[in-house]
Amino acid sequence: MDHKEGAYKVRDLSLAPQGRLRIEWAESRMPVLMSLREKYAKLKPFAGYKITGCLHVTKETAVLIETLAACGAEVAWSGCNPLSTNDEVAAALAEAGIEIYAWHGMNTEEFYWCIERSIDKPPHTTLDDGADLIFTVHHKYPHLADHIIGGSEETTTGVHRLRAMAEDGKMLYPVYAVNDAETKWDFDNVYGTGQSTLDGILRASSVMLAGKNFVVAGYGHCGRGVAMRAKGMGANVIVTEVKPTASLKAILEGHRVMTMEEAAKVGDIFVTATGMRDIIRGEHFLSMKEGAIVSNTGHYDVELNLVELRELAIDVRTIRDNNVEYTLENGKKIYVLADGRLVNLAAAEGHPSEVMDMSFANQFMAHLNLIQAHENGGDLSPRVIDLPEELDQEIARIKLETMGIEIDHLTEEQIAYATDYAAGT
Repeated sequence: MDHKEGAYKVRDLSLAPQGRLRIEWAESRMPVLMSLREKYAKLKPFAGYKITGCLHVTKETAVLIETLAACGAEVAWSGCNPLSTNDEVAAALAEAGIEIYAWHGMNTEEFYWCIERSIDKPPHTTLDDGADLIFTVHHKYPHLADHIIGGSEETTTGVHRLRAMAEDGKMLYPVYAVNDAETKWDFDNVYGTGQSTLDGILRASSVMLAGKNFVVAGYGHCGRGVAMRAKGMGANVIVTEVKPTASLKAILEGHRVMTMEEAAKVGDIFVTATGMRDIIRGEHFLSMKEGAIVSNTGHYDVELNLVELRELAIDVRTIRDNNVEYTLENGKKIYVLADGRLVNLAAAEGHPSEVMDMSFANQFMAHLNLIQAHENGGDLSPRVIDLPEELDQEIARIKLETMGIEIDHLTEEQIAYATDYAAGT
C-alpha cells in the first residue's frame, strides 16, 4: 500500500501509467463533460472551494474529478464501495496531485477511514453516490455542516434516504438529487446498469445467457435496464416485484412476473436491483436449481442474505474471480458473484463512459449551481433540490450535438398554440 498522509492512500503508485491510459480513453468518450471542462477551465468558478467526493473510483469518475480540478476546485476523494475502486485509476489520480483514499478490497473499517480522511480539511460541497459521505457528516461530524454550502447525490437509494431525512427535519445542508435528473435516471440507470450488470455477470461466470431463466428482482429503472439487455441476449426474463404498476409494466414489456418463492425454483441466473434488504433469503437458496448463479446490482450488499446462505452451506470455495461456490446440505451448489456487492463494478468496469458523460455533467452543474447560489445570496436552506428541467434539456442537447444529430424546433406559431388554452377544434 502507498500512503502519504494528507495526500493519498492507494494500492500501488506504480500502476499510474496504466490508469492514465484508462482515463484518456474515457475522456475520448465523454464529450459533454469535456466541453464543460473546456468552457469553465478558463473561468475557474470553483477557485477557493474544496469539493469532497465519495464515488466509485473508475476511469469515468477520474474525468469528473480532473474536470472539477481544472475548473479551480481543490478535490479530495474516497471510493463509495469496498470493491468498486480501480487501483490503476486511483494511482493515476494520486500521481496527478489529487487527494484520494481508495483501493480495491478494503474492509468496512478502512472504507470509513477513507471517507473521514477526505474531510479532515472541511469541504465546501460534498458529492455522493450512496450518501455515505453525507451520512458520515450528519451523524459523526455535524459541526462540518457549518462550513458546507451543499451537496449532490446520484443514486436512487441515496436520494430516497435524503428525502426521508428532509421530511424528518434532519438535513443540515441542501443536496441536489442528481439521480432524479432525466439525463441520469433514464439513461445511466437504464442503459448503463443494463449493460454493465451483464458485463459483470459474464466476466465472473462466462455463461451463455441465451435460453436461461433470468430472474430480475425489482423493475425500477435499473431492473428494467437489466431485463431489457438480458432479453436482448436471448434469456427468458422473470421479474419479481412488490409494486403493482411496475409488475404490470414488466408484463406488458414481455416478461413473466411471479413471486421470488416461485422464481427461485426455476431461475438459472438471479440479479437483485431493489435497494431493499433480504430479497433472496435462506428459503430461496434452498429451493434453487443446481448451479444457480446469484448476483446483486443494487448499491448496498444487503439484497442477498449471505449470512443465511453461509449457515446452510457445508462447503464454501472460490471457484474463479468474483465467483464463490456454496455447497448446501442438500448437495446443491449455488454460485454467488462479487460477494453480493454491485456486480457491475466489483466484477466489471461499471457503466460505459458514454452514458456516465451525462450523469457527471449533471454532477458538475449541481456544484456550479451551489457555488453560484452561495456567491449570489441564493436559497441554500437544507432540503433536497431537483435539477431544473432546462438543465436536463441542455445536457441532452449538447450530447446530441456531439453525436452529429439535429432535431426539430417548434415554430413561433406552434409555441403560441402550445400556450393558448383557448385553442380548440
